Amino acid sequence: MEAVILLQWTFDTFLGLGLLWLAWRALACPDLFRAIVLFVAFGLLLAMAWVSLDAPDVALAEAAIGAGLTGALLLAALARLRSSETNVEVAGQPEKKGLKVRNPQWLPVVVLLPVAAGLGYVVLSLPPDAVGLSAQVAANLETGGVSNPVTAVLLNFRGYDTLLEMVVLLLALLGVWSLGGAALRREDAPGLVLDTLSRLLAPVLILVAGYLLWVGAHAPGGAFQAGSVLGAAGVLLLLAGWRLHAGLAALPLRLALVAGSGIFLAMAVFTLLMEGQLLKYPPAQAGILILVLETAATVSIGVTLAALFLGGRPPNKQDHR
Repeated sequence: MEAVILLQWTFDTFLGLGLLWLAWRALACPDLFRAIVLFVAFGLLLAMAWVSLDAPDVALAEAAIGAGLTGALLLAALARLRSSETNVEVAGQPEKKGLKVRNPQWLPVVVLLPVAAGLGYVVLSLPPDAVGLSAQVAANLETGGVSNPVTAVLLNFRGYDTLLEMVVLLLALLGVWSLGGAALRREDAPGLVLDTLSRLLAPVLILVAGYLLWVGAHAPGGAFQAGSVLGAAGVLLLLAGWRLHAGLAALPLRLALVAGSGIFLAMAVFTLLMEGQLLKYPPAQAGILILVLETAATVSIGVTLAALFLGGRPPNKQDHR
């Protein structure tokens, strides 16, 4: 037993030191591509840390969103940035000489030290025997419609926060679309490896997303994990050269994007009329109502993440006229 405890402590120590080193290198690295790779590696190690803390739901979200899709979005943004810089150079814009941009490696330390000090103060100020709310959550699981406490917290006891997260994700996409539409250029044909990989993995990712959605009621999973896997399938298809049909890029796409937030708001009005309180589900119908919410949220999250990777508003029929 002592050997197992020692091995666990050794693993946690190296994991914590690795997280600190990767975080520092990602912030201080002057090369953007290398910084993104370090950020992805940091996300993978952070997912392992959540597993070590017995938080598989958070680990799934971190691996899928924090390391996977966020890394893909950063790489897509870097490609667009380099493309815009190349276009400026080709246009013959004179370069500014005598100006050197420095990368102050001490700046992240100055910014993060107060945050670290505040977090340390909060942790040290915690009472030694904190009660928490786990007992109240466990006592109300029977009427919550789900047996997974994480899903119950997200959609029963913290429903307002989950609704705002959906709205923030939609606003982020609207901000990207406000910068311009996606480029109307002919994509190069994908290579044999990427084409075969996308054909094999995309259906598997969609099935995994459906499984995570269904199993989230009683095991680690749920809408955000399922939506991130669905978004990964969309990113893979976009990398392979697939593009949304122009007839689907207008109303159908927008309905899919607002489905999560819209049905959430409709459910809030419905529960207000039925139970006299926002997002207070009737116990007899709580399970099916939560499944409807999570299904809509999964579709919206997946479509939104794939649309963010595309980097602009998809062209519709009016753009082709």
